[in-house]
Amino acid sequence: MSAAWLRACALVMIGLFSGAALAKTPTAIVVGGGLAGLTAAYELQGKGWQVTLLEAKSGMGGRSGLATSEWIGNSKAQPTLNQYLDTFKISTQPAPEFVRTPGYLIDGEYFSSTDLATKQPATAEALKRYEKTLDDLARSIDDPQNPAANSTLFALDQLNVSTWLDKLQLPTTARQLVNQQIRTRYDEPSRLSLLYFAQQTRVYRGVSDRDLRAARLPGGSPVLAQAFVKELKTIKTSSPVSAITQDKDGVTVKVGSVGYQADYVVLAVPLRALAKIQMIPGLDNQHLAALKGTNYGWRDQLLLKFKSPVWESRARMSGEIYSNTGLGMLWIEPALKGGANVVINLSGDNARLLQAFGDKQMVDQVLIRLHAFYPQARGAFTGYEVRRYSTDANMGGAYLAYGPGQISKFWRLWERPVQRVIFAGEHTDALYPGTLEGALRSGQRAAGQVQDLAAGKSFDPAKAATVAGAAATAAAASKGNFFSNMFGGSSDKPAKAVDTSKQEESKPGLFKRMFGSDDKPAAQPEAKAADAAPAPVAASAPVSTPAVAPVAKEEAVKPAPAKAPAKQAPVKKPVAKADQAKKTAAKATAPVNKATVKAEPAKKPVANIQAKAQ
Repeated sequence: MSAAWLRACALVMIGLFSGAALAKTPTAIVVGGGLAGLTAAYELQGKGWQVTLLEAKSGMGGRSGLATSEWIGNSKAQPTLNQYLDTFKISTQPAPEFVRTPGYLIDGEYFSSTDLATKQPATAEALKRYEKTLDDLARSIDDPQNPAANSTLFALDQLNVSTWLDKLQLPTTARQLVNQQIRTRYDEPSRLSLLYFAQQTRVYRGVSDRDLRAARLPGGSPVLAQAFVKELKTIKTSSPVSAITQDKDGVTVKVGSVGYQADYVVLAVPLRALAKIQMIPGLDNQHLAALKGTNYGWRDQLLLKFKSPVWESRARMSGEIYSNTGLGMLWIEPALKGGANVVINLSGDNARLLQAFGDKQMVDQVLIRLHAFYPQARGAFTGYEVRRYSTDANMGGAYLAYGPGQISKFWRLWERPVQRVIFAGEHTDALYPGTLEGALRSGQRAAGQVQDLAAGKSFDPAKAATVAGAAATAAAASKGNFFSNMFGGSSDKPAKAVDTSKQEESKPGLFKRMFGSDDKPAAQPEAKAADAAPAPVAASAPVSTPAVAPVAKEEAVKPAPAKAPAKQAPVKKPVAKADQAKKTAAKATAPVNKATVKAEPAKKPVANIQAKAQ
């Protein structure tokens, strides 16, 4: 009996050890300590994974801004962000009513949206016309996750936003404000795909300005980043990744001479940083082209400190204010220890033009403009901080902003894994790129894909989701009166797209362009439709993004349905040629009329935007 009992015990023990071996804890490495990487690591760890997070810099949080607080949206506008704030019990403060719509600083005078309608009716009416025309354009997109769903919409990707704005013939001040709103939220209008601009506007239809600025997050996005950090078990900072090797058994991630091994790796780094990592086996040509060619919005952020709010004698300014004087978007907030701060976002070509300037020179030029409107500014000024996103070698800009032709080539390319490598980051979210919401959503998606791969799910090779057979019907883009109604002119005589690879050489001098009021709508030089995505100007931005809200709106545009993009099959790639894209826009001689494309009811979105991607 005793021998039989011992044999039975031995068999039980063997079974237990075999089960333990089969139940080995799965492992993952997350590269990048911004909010996308932190979210992916947190979600995987919560599912029982052993996670190691590697961050190149000495601190965590990614592209956090200089602002000591951020205006954030409510659960309707930013559901994922609010979900994590609730999870970590991070408190917010209700936003005062006067900051829940954008303000304007026109030649030094502050205007609320209401003030603008009564004191500058021509400007207010022009902004309404712009919003209405943009809304018409956005409504032509049924599914914001597949914006190039037909040849007509596909053709919009070949145009830039500046060309479209020229057709509207906005008065000078209105055009200056619109330009500033667009470059703050995305990039210079001449560098931005019209299809991308329309798609993003479609996403936000139904979400009002009041929803977008519903609360203040004291401490800003770094507070949320630190909440994630406290939950994670293994974090290694100052650990820049140089190479990733993957095979059928797992991945090896190299940091200097040290190699970390795991089952899967999540790459939650900006595209410029990703381009510096050696991948073995290497990425395909489409991914390599996206690394080099995808446009990023450019931004420098200045925090000016004052011992007293010198502007209050003229206006009660707070929240987001758009200026027509080249100052960029202003974000005014109380300082933590008295006084007041002005956060100024110099963006688009304004930021590019200042690359040759030192920090103090750049601040001095901004102070000169503030002092002209507020004579006490110099005396109250106490110091500054600067974040130059556009010169960080790992960034090349601040956040994704598709240029003309780039949706056609790279749309949703980074949503699909490449063997054991999964991608995350604001640039991988189809609905909310460039935002906190997009970064958080991408981390959740990446964590889910890691689990799917471990469970045996396969993914098709990554392809840019574009409209099937768009080339075959590209000629139809200039028919059906769509473009004649949208852009004016004859549908039989398509206007040529502007060559966005060239800077506007005929602009006035540097400071006139930067801080003067020479931003009137000027005819763009005509050239053939871009055949290749314009490569962003060299240089990059630090791993920190300003707390900026979306494009200011007189009348809020509504968001589109936000379906989880992670598991959606890509649409077939079009065979459209660039020369066919020339036929897409008609020459216009009159302001834009309402699009004749049949408008579908706006679908309710899942998430939103507001603070910039971390």
